[in-house]
Amino acid sequence: MAGASGFLGTRLVDCLAADGHQVTRLVRRPPRTPAERQWNPSAAQLDPQCVADADAVVNLAGAGVGDKRWNDEYRKLIRTSRVDSTTTLAITIAGLPAADRPTVLLNSSAVGWYGNTGDRAVTEEAPAGEGFLADVCRVWEAATRPAEDAGVRVVRLRTGLPLHRDGGLLKPQLLPFRLGVGGKLGSGRQWLPWISMRDWLDAAAFLLARGDVAGPVNVVGPAPVTNAEFTRELARQLHRPAIMPIPAVALKVALGGFAQEALTSTRVLPGVLGKAGFSWTHPDLPGALRAALAE
Repeated sequence: MAGASGFLGTRLVDCLAADGHQVTRLVRRPPRTPAERQWNPSAAQLDPQCVADADAVVNLAGAGVGDKRWNDEYRKLIRTSRVDSTTTLAITIAGLPAADRPTVLLNSSAVGWYGNTGDRAVTEEAPAGEGFLADVCRVWEAATRPAEDAGVRVVRLRTGLPLHRDGGLLKPQLLPFRLGVGGKLGSGRQWLPWISMRDWLDAAAFLLARGDVAGPVNVVGPAPVTNAEFTRELARQLHRPAIMPIPAVALKVALGGFAQEALTSTRVLPGVLGKAGFSWTHPDLPGALRAALAE
């Protein structure tokens, strides 16, 4: 697994290990445990034996989209950290003898693929949209092609907004809401494709096991909500008011280039997961938020 120390990766490692899987982490520093292997994706360096020994490869590597204010340098890092890691893994997998290749590459992507969909609901069949993140997702997903061309099952995880109090969409909102100064972002009409952390982890395990599912998969809950609806529900569960909307201009001052993405409406539905028979533990937002706040 690449990206094993990240927000999603640390939890997926624990989940897979609890199910009896042996997880080898790809790290950029010298290994500290027998469960680690060093690589350097920015220089396309990876010992092929690291993946030849694997039944599956999971790639969640990439600089956090919402971790820092965007400038030209950080935009470049967002793109290269994803494309370099994916390219290195896909080419290494493709270069192995057929008998030594892992059976599946589970590679991270994002619902940013779709750009701004407004009120239009989209599934995996929709083309790439416009904007910086849509462009990143386009080249990110294309970088998996060598592995796919070599006959490996490739699943592209178009992840939405996982809910957990320690990261993602929820963490930066908890303090202002608890102080009574939380509120919707901009107009609040933009759609949010959320998913509970439990369901994201279960979906990843489900897709690793399902040999008949390949290609893009929207890893989101079945009932997206608008930012205004999300705000009201979070305020209700925290027993706080939500009367301080954050104007779009203030977001642009605070977040720079990321502000436009924060205001983007992405109404995404989990078409592939639904057809494959995946069962959500938290199919609605109230239950997902209760779980996130309790974790």
